[in-house]
Amino acid sequence: MNNTKNKIAFYTLGCKVNTYETEAMKRLFLEAEYEIVEFSDIADIYIINTCSVTNMADRKSRQILHRAKKNNPNGVVVAVGCYVQAAAEELKKDNTIDVVVGNNLKSTIVECVESYLKEQNKCKNNLEDVSISTEYDPLHIKDAGERTRAFIKIQDGCNQFCSYCIIPYTRGRIRSRNMEDIILEVQELVKKGYKEIVLTGIHLSSYGADVVGKNFVSLKGEPLLKVIEKLHDIDEIKRIRLGSLEPRIITEEFVNKLASYEKICPHFHLSLQSGCDTTLKRMNRHYTTEEYKAGCRILRKYFDHPALTTDVIVGFPEETAEEFEATQAFLKDIAFSQMHIFKFSPRKGTKAANMTEQIPEQIKTKRSNLLLELDETLQKQYEDSFYHKKEKVLFEEIIELEGEKYIVGHNERYIKIAVSYQPHMQENLNEIMEVFVIGQLQEHLLLGKMG
Repeated sequence: MNNTKNKIAFYTLGCKVNTYETEAMKRLFLEAEYEIVEFSDIADIYIINTCSVTNMADRKSRQILHRAKKNNPNGVVVAVGCYVQAAAEELKKDNTIDVVVGNNLKSTIVECVESYLKEQNKCKNNLEDVSISTEYDPLHIKDAGERTRAFIKIQDGCNQFCSYCIIPYTRGRIRSRNMEDIILEVQELVKKGYKEIVLTGIHLSSYGADVVGKNFVSLKGEPLLKVIEKLHDIDEIKRIRLGSLEPRIITEEFVNKLASYEKICPHFHLSLQSGCDTTLKRMNRHYTTEEYKAGCRILRKYFDHPALTTDVIVGFPEETAEEFEATQAFLKDIAFSQMHIFKFSPRKGTKAANMTEQIPEQIKTKRSNLLLELDETLQKQYEDSFYHKKEKVLFEEIIELEGEKYIVGHNERYIKIAVSYQPHMQENLNEIMEVFVIGQLQEHLLLGKMG
C-alpha cells in the first residue's frame, strides 16, 4: 500500500505527557510518509491517545474512539495509551476499535498500524500484550506543535500508589530518560525557534531515582537539578518551566539551588489533593499539611511572588464536613494562584474504590462548587497583583476580541497578558517583550501596553 495516500488524524486526551507522545507519534508517521489531517476530516487512520485518570476520562476516550469510526466507517481506529492499559477486556468486545497499542509500544506504532493494514484483519494488535515495559520508551520530537513553548517528557511511571490513582497501573514503575537524549532533543527544538522549555513527566520529582536505586526524597532532586543545569547552559533557551512537582521535593536545599538558575520560571505546581491530614492519610499521600505549607514558605522565600498552583480532590471517601472545611481553610491560607478542582471518581482496581463510605454525588458537587468559587477569588487576587507592574511577556499568538486585535502571551508566572495589536507587532511573536500592565481585558486575561 502506498503510504503517501494514507491520511492519518490524531486526537489527544489527558495530560501534557500524552500531548508530547502524540507529537512524537506524528513525527514517526510523517517520516513514514503519511499525510496528517484534522481529526474532523475523513482520514484513513485515526490515532486516539487515550486517558484513564478518571471515569470521565474513560468515557471521553470511548466517545472519541466511536466518533472516529463515525467520521469514516471504513477507517482504521487505533486506541493508544492509558485507557488501553485500564480497559483491555472492554476493548476486546468493542468492534469500533481495530488496533490497540499499549503505553509500552508507542514508539513502534507505525509498525503496529502497518502490520494491521497488511493483514487486513481484526486481530486487535497487541491487545494480549499490554504489560508495562521496565525501559523508557524512546519517543522523541522534532517539533512541539506550539510555536513558542515546547513540552519535554523526561520521565514516565509512578511508584507512589495513592489510594485513588490508577496511573501506576497504566503507566508502570518510574523510568527516567537518558540525559544526553533530553539535551539532544532540546538542541533540535531550539533550532526551530522555541524559547521556553517545560519539563514534564508522570512523576517528575522521581527523575533519576530508578537509575541510582534510591527513593526520590533521599535524592533531594539532584538528578532533576542536573538536567536543569544542562538546559540552562543552552543560550537560545530563555525560560525553563517545571511540570507538576511532588511536595516532598521542596526543601531548602533544592529550592536554594533551583533559584540560582535565572531562567527558571517562578511558577510551581505542587499537587495537594486535600488540605486535611486525615484525608491525606487515607489517600496514601506521604506528607502533612504542615509539611506542604512549609514547602510553600520556602518557595516564597527564594522566589519573588511565585505562582503556586495545585490539584484538589473533593468528596474523597469518608470525607466529613469538618474535613472539607479544613481543606477549604487551608486553600485560603496558602492563597494559590490557581487550583484544579476534581470531584472524586472511583477507579476500579484502586483501594479508594472499595472504601465503604462513598460520598453522594450531590454533596461532591456542592463542595466542588464552593472550591471553584474560591479558585476564582484567589485567581483574581493574584492577577490583580500585577496591575501597574512591568512584566516580561513571551508573545505567542494574535487574537481578535470584539473586533479588536491583540497580541497575547504569558509572563514567567504564567499570567496571560494581551497588548493592542499593531501591524509591526507580527515580528514580536515568539519574542520576550516588556509590557506595562494597565488592567484586565477579560476574565484571566490582563491588558498591557508596550514598554
